[in-house]
Amino acid sequence: MKSNVWQLPLALLLFTGLLGARDNAEPETRLTFEQHVRPIFKTYCFDCHGSEDEVEGGLDLRLRRLLVKGGKSGAAIDPGSPENSPLYRRIRDHEMPPREKKLPSEEIDIIGRWIAAGAPTAGEEPQEIGRGIGITADERAFWAFQPIVKHDVPEFDPGQRVRTPVDAFLLAALGEKGLSFSPDADKLTLLRRAHLDLTGLPPGLDETVEFLADNTAGAYERMLDRLLASRHYGERWGRHWLDVTGYADSEGYTAADLVRGYSYKYRDYVIRSFNADKPFDQFIVEQLAGDELVTAPHENLTPDVVEKLTATGFLRMAADGTESGAADAEVARNQVLADTLKIVSSALLGMSLECAECHDHRHDPILQTDYYRVRAIFEPAYDWKSWRVPSQRRISLYSDAERARATEIEARVAEVAAEKAKERADLVDAALAKELEKFDPATREQIRVAYYTAADQRTPEQKQIFRDSPFLMIHGGNLYQYNPEAAEKLEKYDKRIAEIRAPKPSEDFIRALTEVPGQVPVTYLFHRGDLKRPKGPIAPGGLTVTAPEGRRLAIVENDPVLPTSGRRLAYARWLTSGKHPLVARVLVNRAWLHHFGRGLVATPSDFGTMGGRPSHPDLLDWLASDFMEEGWSFKRLHKLIMMSTTYRQTAQREARKNAIDPENRLYWRKPMLRLDAEVIRDRILATSGMLNTKMYGPPVSIVKDDVGQVVVSASKDGSERRSVYIQVRRSLPVSLLRQFDMPVMEVNCDKRPSSTVCTQALTLMNGDFVLQQARHFADRLRRDAGDDVRRQVSLAWQLAYIRPPTDEETETALSFVQRQVRHLRESETKEPEVQAMTSLCQVLLGSSEFLYVD
Repeated sequence: MKSNVWQLPLALLLFTGLLGARDNAEPETRLTFEQHVRPIFKTYCFDCHGSEDEVEGGLDLRLRRLLVKGGKSGAAIDPGSPENSPLYRRIRDHEMPPREKKLPSEEIDIIGRWIAAGAPTAGEEPQEIGRGIGITADERAFWAFQPIVKHDVPEFDPGQRVRTPVDAFLLAALGEKGLSFSPDADKLTLLRRAHLDLTGLPPGLDETVEFLADNTAGAYERMLDRLLASRHYGERWGRHWLDVTGYADSEGYTAADLVRGYSYKYRDYVIRSFNADKPFDQFIVEQLAGDELVTAPHENLTPDVVEKLTATGFLRMAADGTESGAADAEVARNQVLADTLKIVSSALLGMSLECAECHDHRHDPILQTDYYRVRAIFEPAYDWKSWRVPSQRRISLYSDAERARATEIEARVAEVAAEKAKERADLVDAALAKELEKFDPATREQIRVAYYTAADQRTPEQKQIFRDSPFLMIHGGNLYQYNPEAAEKLEKYDKRIAEIRAPKPSEDFIRALTEVPGQVPVTYLFHRGDLKRPKGPIAPGGLTVTAPEGRRLAIVENDPVLPTSGRRLAYARWLTSGKHPLVARVLVNRAWLHHFGRGLVATPSDFGTMGGRPSHPDLLDWLASDFMEEGWSFKRLHKLIMMSTTYRQTAQREARKNAIDPENRLYWRKPMLRLDAEVIRDRILATSGMLNTKMYGPPVSIVKDDVGQVVVSASKDGSERRSVYIQVRRSLPVSLLRQFDMPVMEVNCDKRPSSTVCTQALTLMNGDFVLQQARHFADRLRRDAGDDVRRQVSLAWQLAYIRPPTDEETETALSFVQRQVRHLRESETKEPEVQAMTSLCQVLLGSSEFLYVD
């Protein structure tokens, strides 16, 4: 689109502010078409009167002069007179739009007041206008689409406890409200907070003693460095990323919910990448286009190639019912692609593209053509016309040497199997000969011929023989009934085969996304999103609004240098170029969310006009810019945040500050957070002493117990592993974890809720897992503290709460245990002392202090 009305003067943009913030801005003294009326028409009217090539009734609402010109029924508005404006009257009387969703009264009022004011525009309208809605200057001026700027850090006196730039930006906002930071939390609180935040596990007794004893400068920083170097860091923060990817170990979509046998390799890739502090730009490129970074064919793979191919599991997380009996195969294929785009956009762009699949986005500047441009990036790998079901997309990890070894072994197995088959045939023939002795010699040959004739080729007379004498149906499966020694003879062959196969290398696979070389489909825009109504072809590209005007991302349709199309690689490099306005903002905001329970933008996957505005926009941009400048290091970002006074504050409320900012939007204290579901389970296991810290590998299986609860299956070395390694079945979420808000991955999860409901208390009171771990906890206390109940109570507090009990807590606990022992003895319960301590342990494991971190 050439020079047009959307190119507003900069001074006007600065005056009017950001599009979509009308409700939060001061009352406007002058309504204009561009800022106030067009957004309403875009939301409710452009589907019929602007976005399509043909407009209904000949009425185009995209420009003010087109409203005055009107359509087949004449002028739509009479500037200066709402009552003489047919468009206003029909909207006011709810005749338009014809859908159920009508305009709110306040927006009808805006249109009426605008017409009454003479229907002004912000500037001169263009003489010509292109097809579709287009993107206005106001929309481009929205905060999320502006280039990331590293603002100057505000300066403060040393006495104001500004430890990092994070503090400087936040203190500036606090000062405007007459607020300041709360005091630092004590060392034990910081120890608990940092351990649970970075590793999802409580500190051990030795770690606690060591940290408390270290009174030298830098003790807190050294503790953070140890935690960031811990192998458990990747398990904790990898889990956060797995949420936004929609990680699951099953296909979903249909009731069959087929298990994904190799999905866990992507989970392990994520954990290893976080532990290695892989630069996040590299992490993104590998996940979007790892297969385009390596050379095909994918044979004799090196560890580096395996890692890059495994990374593309990110694009294989969407539910896929194409191999499990989906009713409409074409719809199921397109749904995989649609869900994949949702995962990519919400994880990396903080935007949902799905609303633009059928029409231009009603609220955000995302065109329908943009949706299909992005779809065209991924369609060469997800070619819905030449579809590959999940089992056809696997990549074998067999090397040529392993394959040759396996072939050699199977050839030897075939020789032994042939010997076994001959032995079995001889034994069957001998058994048949013995049974034939029961028949008249004249009929024996006739029966023998019938026996060796294929069942589907026997004559009626031959079939009758076996109906009359079923004992003649001798085969390998029932041979032992005729010759008891036969089974033993044949088992010797099975043992030989097992011995031969023992050294055979097992074939392993990767669940990856790849393209078929030379197969580059044409992507079409679907009219109203209907795959049966394709319109014109669409070239690959990015969102128009995320690039400077007139310079939107264009991607070569088929890179001549690569055996693949190269589209995903080009797109990944654009996202991580440092020039994209969304990616870095989205990533640092998500890190802030997990540290503080709320992002600087409260809607982590909606940076659009319907989402939240940044509470501290300069800080968000400073963090995003610094993140990119310093190598996209997540561990550095953690340390920057956690070294701040903002993070180290106490969580306690102060009445005066709370009255000014009751929701703590300005961060005058550290928010208290409920632990995530997995951390609750892992913390229980760590406290009871039963945690199995084995990392990586196939997931721990799940089962339904006798009352229908989904639980972790009991196994010698698996049931007590960390929760990140439990199988994630879409149709069978683990009941304990689900109670504490672990998401069910219908698509993905950008932000977990944190609920408090009665079923959580019931689970902690009656759940088998909690009862079993309370008993293990009690056993640990007896083992480590001996029979002295007072010492057991003291140790229980240190293990559960990472602090010693107060005198009052000690006496209350001792009194409780004594009363329980008396009661249990009266009821003749076995081991009353152990049972009483188990009850105390269960109380500790289900307490608020255990479930929350301050």
